[in-house]
Amino acid sequence: MVSRRSRTWTRRSGGTLIAVLLAALLVLAACSSTVSGTGTVAEVPTAAGGITASPGTTTQARPSPSQPSSSTPSTSGSATGAPVPPGLESFYSQQLSWGPCASYAASEEQQKYYRAAALQCARLTLPLSYDKPDGDTITVGVLRKPATDRAQRIGSVIINPGGPGVSGMDYVGQLSALGVGRDLNKEFDLVGFDPRGTGASEPIVKCQTDAERDASRARVYRTRTKAEVDAANADVKQIARHCVERSGAEQGIDGATFLANIGTRDVARDMDVLRAAVGDEKLTFFGGSYGTRLGTVYAEQFPANVRAMILDGAVAPDADPVAEQIGQAKGFQNAFDDFAAWCAGQDVCVLGKDPTAATAVYQSLVRPLLDKPLALSDGRVLSFNDANTGTIQALYSDALRAPLASALLDLSKGNGAALMALADFYDERDAQGHYSASGDALQAVLCMDEPRITGRAARDDLAAKYAAAAPAFDSGDPPKGLMDRCAFWPAKPTLTPHQPDIKGLPTVLVISTSKDPATPYQSGVDLAKALKARLLTVEGTRHGAYLGAGLACVDSIGTRYLTTLELPDPDTTCQ
Repeated sequence: MVSRRSRTWTRRSGGTLIAVLLAALLVLAACSSTVSGTGTVAEVPTAAGGITASPGTTTQARPSPSQPSSSTPSTSGSATGAPVPPGLESFYSQQLSWGPCASYAASEEQQKYYRAAALQCARLTLPLSYDKPDGDTITVGVLRKPATDRAQRIGSVIINPGGPGVSGMDYVGQLSALGVGRDLNKEFDLVGFDPRGTGASEPIVKCQTDAERDASRARVYRTRTKAEVDAANADVKQIARHCVERSGAEQGIDGATFLANIGTRDVARDMDVLRAAVGDEKLTFFGGSYGTRLGTVYAEQFPANVRAMILDGAVAPDADPVAEQIGQAKGFQNAFDDFAAWCAGQDVCVLGKDPTAATAVYQSLVRPLLDKPLALSDGRVLSFNDANTGTIQALYSDALRAPLASALLDLSKGNGAALMALADFYDERDAQGHYSASGDALQAVLCMDEPRITGRAARDDLAAKYAAAAPAFDSGDPPKGLMDRCAFWPAKPTLTPHQPDIKGLPTVLVISTSKDPATPYQSGVDLAKALKARLLTVEGTRHGAYLGAGLACVDSIGTRYLTTLELPDPDTTCQ
């Protein structure tokens, strides 16, 4: 089944956050079958192309930014001096009630750092539909780490770490707990928000219960017969129906209306309300992976409101969704090949000493899981899909090569706990078996952001090309007639890929990594050209480079730009 989900940074999201790396290393070292806490996982595409994926789940890197909303700001002013769209004055003028963050935590892992006295949280009230600002309202959770040098404070840096659907609150909380971004935090409040439909926001997108998610992961939908294909598509349709029935039900909000207003077009509008609510006349923004799409759509809607932007791990603004998915497939196969070459140089490598044979060896380890998933001590099973998900999660950063090598060695001995731990980080499943809303929200946003491929012939062609581009993760089953939940979505997409033509946007900074597995380097080049931005090249095999990747060169350049607006020289490269 074609996957359309990319959790970059982690899921879940712009580079792999250090916290995820540390957590994964600890879990893998413990070799336990239960995962302690949820990580902000890199936006990791799981099964895709010819890979057999759980029905209704899609995986892919962020597609191109798209058309802005037809609504445009008026000339009426707000407290910050920036224009306010008509009818939204009450939203733009609201005062956030900051308080302790503990009650916003959705897991025991989050509780550990949400309790920090340095963090403050609040709820931002927003219109459910910007076309009907006097109608139903929703709320978005916001977390900030106030600037440490209050006398020199410049304002806020609003952060979106990717997804779509990844918790910005969680990301900023982890940055704070790990002491990452201290230089930036001197003069800026670090502000993370949970986009509408996910995390601490209300309502959340809700398509499956925790038990249903576990069951979906355990099942492998084959395509060898028409009956198998029909069964998979029936499940996909049911999941889509549950999304409509369950999302917003607790708040008395119509699910179909909510899901029609969940896309990036709407989140960009939310971010401008947030900019005003934190008291900034102009937006200072850091977006990773999917966050680059959000930043681009914001820039199209509110170019005069932009002070500075870092867009890291980008996609081309007019990228064809099919080409984007194939490009991501090639990227992860290349990352796997790099891992195999590294592994071959270690004392012990289950993939062997010949990197050219590593794909075949890997397939011999995971394909048996198609017919017989591996039992785990917590009562679950490691499926073919989970094995690929865990592997791809690790390929987001070369820092996870050693843990992945250890996990694959364990798998060869009949122990799937370590690989399942990586898959759980990707899926944001905590030790109590609870999933965050991020996975369902990601699917919902993609359904509203991207052109849909619903024709069976076109989907089969895409699946076959994906399998050919990423043979390591191919199930070997024929790509035949599998649909994703977007085919059954209750609303049409609100964005379309295109070349942006933005007037009045200051020069922003695009960061692109030479061997990024999820968003190819050329995509960053193309985005920088489209936005007339400055490009910073980073050498390496990882997804995302600013904040959390431990790259002093990138962090120094990025923080200096956000603080002083000083851009790096053209053609600057960080090794």
